[in-house]
Amino acid sequence: MSVLERINSVLDLKELSKEELDILAKEVRELIIDVTSKNGGHVAPGLGTVELTIALLRVFDVPKDIVVWDIGHQAYPWKILTDRKNVFHTLRKKGGISGFLRREESIYDAFGAGHSSTSVSAAEGFRVAKDLLKDDSYVVAVIGDGAMTAGMVYEALNNIGHLRHNKLIIILNDNEMSISKNIGAISTYLNKLITGKHIQDTRNKIKNILDKAGFVPRRFAKLTEEFVKGFATPGILFEELGLNYIGIIDGHNEEALETTLRNAKSMDGPILIHIVTKKGKGYEPAEENPVKWHGVAPYKKESGEASKMSGGKSWTQCFSEALLKIADLDERVVAITPAMKEGSGLVDFAKKYPDRFFDVGIAEQHAATFSAGLAAGGLKPVLAYYSTFMQRAYDQIIHDIALQNLNVVFAVDRAGLVGEDGPTHHGVFDISFLSCIPNIIISSPKDDLELLDLLYTGIHSRKPFVVRYPRGEAILSKDKREPKLLEIGKWEIVKPGKDIAILTHSYLVKEALEASYELAEDGIDIEIINARFIKPLDEHMLLDIAKRFNTVITIEDNVLKGGFGASVIEFYNNNMIKVDVYRIGIPDKFVEHASQKELREMFNFTKDGIKNFILSNVATYQRLKHF
Repeated sequence: MSVLERINSVLDLKELSKEELDILAKEVRELIIDVTSKNGGHVAPGLGTVELTIALLRVFDVPKDIVVWDIGHQAYPWKILTDRKNVFHTLRKKGGISGFLRREESIYDAFGAGHSSTSVSAAEGFRVAKDLLKDDSYVVAVIGDGAMTAGMVYEALNNIGHLRHNKLIIILNDNEMSISKNIGAISTYLNKLITGKHIQDTRNKIKNILDKAGFVPRRFAKLTEEFVKGFATPGILFEELGLNYIGIIDGHNEEALETTLRNAKSMDGPILIHIVTKKGKGYEPAEENPVKWHGVAPYKKESGEASKMSGGKSWTQCFSEALLKIADLDERVVAITPAMKEGSGLVDFAKKYPDRFFDVGIAEQHAATFSAGLAAGGLKPVLAYYSTFMQRAYDQIIHDIALQNLNVVFAVDRAGLVGEDGPTHHGVFDISFLSCIPNIIISSPKDDLELLDLLYTGIHSRKPFVVRYPRGEAILSKDKREPKLLEIGKWEIVKPGKDIAILTHSYLVKEALEASYELAEDGIDIEIINARFIKPLDEHMLLDIAKRFNTVITIEDNVLKGGFGASVIEFYNNNMIKVDVYRIGIPDKFVEHASQKELREMFNFTKDGIKNFILSNVATYQRLKHF
């Protein structure tokens, strides 16, 4: 029986010898590689935190002691060694365990998150709650160095330093890599690593000398100590914020981690422990390319090669090519990303136009206001977000961009259902939360050529302009030409009809079109309209539709509340026009994880789903059957 097979409780970990712990670490890594090779997932982050996870579970009394992981990318070992070893093979599968931590999934998951840089704030909340409830157990936050580029972390550290909590420990897992390579002065600062022993010995010697030198004026002594500390240790930043700094510790030396954690438990005040790990530890392909292996599709574990090649070009690739083409035409076009250069398709742009590319780190709010400044200064910024991450910059979009009517173009990737990453990553809210903002234009292309045209139109619009597109394989046009300006708010009739009008956008145009051909065999003639502008609506076409049709169907890969269909109903109600409007979209609930194909089928976003919805639900069809 393997060591891992013997672990049926966190208490079992505490009985293992050093040799058994080494074997366990290897077996946990093998399980992560085996499962992710079949299911896909975040491979490299979890491989780097195996020893840390073991040490945390041996030193602390979980779940009474709280451990808050940032995001959850690093927490696959945590899932395996708490209570999900036997179901880990269901990771990211429909009905299986999540790729992120979730409070509903386990008593060991104290706090769930799919967006970065939340763990320190949440941990402080737990600490205050424990203090007020007279609970003297420990709270530990684990945060990666990439997450340290986000301002929210420093807001939390500032408050922690002010309140000076006891039994609050923050572990900075420094692997010099978040998703894209870390950016900024803070990242550079953290990467100036000196051995932990040298740092601590130097600091202690300084303190001893100054303590004995009673004749040295206090102010001079303090300035001297701070000067030498700042020269000798990367921890001065955290000490100035009021935390006790310990570091730097080898994050793959389980014994050293245990010793450090046990010593930290006896110290007063908030503590930050700085450890260094290797992302992808134990799996050569992930060690060599941690960016690629941050999150991957299924792969051959022997070689690291993808199990299957994509059938075509992705929407992200289409955006990348379109932006380069537009940037070639206008030197004022610049690109901005919050730490998602690879994911947002900006690698080629950064290579070709390094002076016009800006990665601001995990700082979505700053990215928005920075883009506002670029626009106000006369440039044409294209700000690339994933839909789910754009949520973090909502105030900046309203206050700094839309209110001032600045021409920032938002390239919103992963709009709609993303698949296995689940509810924290589905981009199903952006139409709703953007539509209510004055001045903003929202668009969604049906194919790669329309994506090019909408981006081109956006940078010439002189207004905040959103181009949203989904994850996955793009729909490719056969036409190849230079970009052209589209009339803002103008829709197009893709296929004329006389019984029912379907209004939709993006890949859903193709699905609706295919459904209409099959419905024609049932005697139902469907008109398909590409509503490529979600805001503003094409009011002239809506009026024309009301004259020609009694029944309208809207389809959107967004929540129904406040979405595109709701805007269509609002328009007809405001104009006191009687039209039966049926809506296909996301209901008022968070969507669980499953494959993108399974989710699209679940919500009728496929040809068959649209066809069955019409046959089963639309009253017009019932009336047509009588003729």
